[in-house]
Amino acid sequence: MALDRENIGGWVAKLQGIADRFVEVEKRVSDPEVASDLELFKSLMVEHRRLRPMAEKARELGEFLSNWDEALEWVGSGDAEMKALGEAEMHKLAVLLEEGVEQAKWMLLPHDDADDRDAILEVRAGTGGDEAALFAGDLVRMYVKHAEEKGWRHEWVSASEGTVGGFKEAVVRLEGDGVFGWLKFERGVHRVQRVPETESQGRVHTSAATVAVLPVAREVDVELNLTDVRKDTFRASGAGGQHVNKTESAVRLTHVPTGTVVECQDGRSQHQNYDRALEVLRSRLYDAAREAAEAERAAERKSQVSTGDRSAKIRTYNFPQGRVTDHRIGLTLHALPAVLGGDLSPVIEALHVADRAERLKNL
Repeated sequence: MALDRENIGGWVAKLQGIADRFVEVEKRVSDPEVASDLELFKSLMVEHRRLRPMAEKARELGEFLSNWDEALEWVGSGDAEMKALGEAEMHKLAVLLEEGVEQAKWMLLPHDDADDRDAILEVRAGTGGDEAALFAGDLVRMYVKHAEEKGWRHEWVSASEGTVGGFKEAVVRLEGDGVFGWLKFERGVHRVQRVPETESQGRVHTSAATVAVLPVAREVDVELNLTDVRKDTFRASGAGGQHVNKTESAVRLTHVPTGTVVECQDGRSQHQNYDRALEVLRSRLYDAAREAAEAERAAERKSQVSTGDRSAKIRTYNFPQGRVTDHRIGLTLHALPAVLGGDLSPVIEALHVADRAERLKNL
């Protein structure tokens, strides 16, 4: 039975190194001193969840290899019955080992620590006037419904309503396991093709909205000198006009060196809005630094899924045909109502599969 025992053993050894780290992390999370440090404990628990599947795969493949070696001894035992049993066992194990190694390769792809973080979702109306604002509203509702399906928490940061509804701009914080890693490929220009409600001739119009997904930054990620940040206050209207604040509780922060402007108005106090705006500002600066680093690597590896270009048209929502098309991977689903209703998983999973397959070529 043909099997590259040495090659498979090499992959198992790589996984075993991670399994050893998993055991170490498991010991640390049960340490009372670690449990008293909330940030460290949270970080270790995230790592624990991420490493567990790899540790389990290492154990499984190790058992398969051990069984393979035992079956090989049966084949060489000289007993006809044992030889037949050994060959049958080796055939079954060869399939399991080859499948397991392919899964291991995916698991061993370089991990971006930002993937484990919460995310800030920003949706802005683009070309198309009032229709673009209505479409931006559709996208925000789609992502909020998807977040609810995933069991994530969402919190409004700021929102600016369109003239006839929807949003000119909306910013929402999403909190849950691996939010940024899951949503990071949503970034780019989303187009809609449909007959606007205001169109009397029944003509199909194309409008657009831009989506940005930022990993939430910690204070240690960005050197932010508060003397470089100008703070202004104004009266808040709340997300989507849900409430009106008669005091100047809304906060606008301007990072003078870069011209980055952040507003937060949905908190019930100026202090809450300031803290949230500062977090968004750090996240934007952190994201800009990540983009610059990614641009340097782009010459080495072009990714069709993660372009890093916010102006790239990534997806079209076509109402007359009831379809959603992701242009990066050529995926078309005739399930427009379901997707806009929050059922984004088939699209996002396909994007992740395409990205991992591409990165495997360079592993």
